[in-house]
Amino acid sequence: MAHYIYYNEQTQQHSFFSVKEKPWHNLGQVVEDYPTSAAAIAHAGLDFEVEKRRLFTPSSPIVTQDFITAGKLDIPDYCSTVRADNDTVLGVVGKDYHIVQNRDAFSFFDSIVGGDGILYETAGALGNGEKIFITAKLPDYIRVGKEDLIEKYLFLTTSHDGSGSITAAFTPIRIVCANTLNAAMQSKTNTVRIRHTSNAKDRLEQAHKVMGISDTLSTSLEAVFNYWTKTRISDKEVKKLIQNAMAPGREVLKKLQEGRNEELSACFNNMVDNAFEYAMSHPTQQTDTTKGTVFGAYNASRLQK
Repeated sequence: MAHYIYYNEQTQQHSFFSVKEKPWHNLGQVVEDYPTSAAAIAHAGLDFEVEKRRLFTPSSPIVTQDFITAGKLDIPDYCSTVRADNDTVLGVVGKDYHIVQNRDAFSFFDSIVGGDGILYETAGALGNGEKIFITAKLPDYIRVGKEDLIEKYLFLTTSHDGSGSITAAFTPIRIVCANTLNAAMQSKTNTVRIRHTSNAKDRLEQAHKVMGISDTLSTSLEAVFNYWTKTRISDKEVKKLIQNAMAPGREVLKKLQEGRNEELSACFNNMVDNAFEYAMSHPTQQTDTTKGTVFGAYNASRLQK
């Protein structure tokens, strides 16, 4: 599946940054040290403004003896959202829609991650920049068994095309592209959604709410994951679990449930096969907590997304 990371023709860079690790798609800027929010915006190519502009449609042509003229009609209840740096139209929104600039979204996230050992990990723009995401790493881990440590993240995503509100949630998934963002959105819990408004007080209250739920949720996940390490699973069941975990939408899930595997795309089958091969053979899948367990199958599908 495509990564959908925006490529800026002017800067000749992809709008994505990652700390230390290069993602599987090998795009974007990799930095060695955890950046400030201002530096993260610059590294990820998110330092652009979005404007709301009026929409028009052609009026009926007026025919005279010598030429044809056409005017334009204002569309009063809708506007377009446009990147100010390159005039790219990002979407169509209602006239009362409030643009939340990228720097404001990061400022909102600063209220969550400021201090307390929480660090910016990845950020980027998808499509033409109509959707952005950011993840921050929490200071401790989910411990599974004696050997496996799973990092904990808070993520935030927002859009400039009217397709969604600001969304912040807890996830064990490190978001690096559209696929991993979709995975985080599908598995997110204790989600906070904030409408596109400039009310900073509401945003800060919601931010503290996210911080309050993150540790409670991670404790619950730790218990679930440790239970999975003691639950055995057959190779056939592993394959089926990976298929369901990696299904990109309800239509694919329906085909799987109805046994219509011949209708699945080659791309999806290849992703499943890669995850299954990883689950069966990778050294990290040969530990006491992963080999032949439900947690091992989950770990394979998570790392291959």
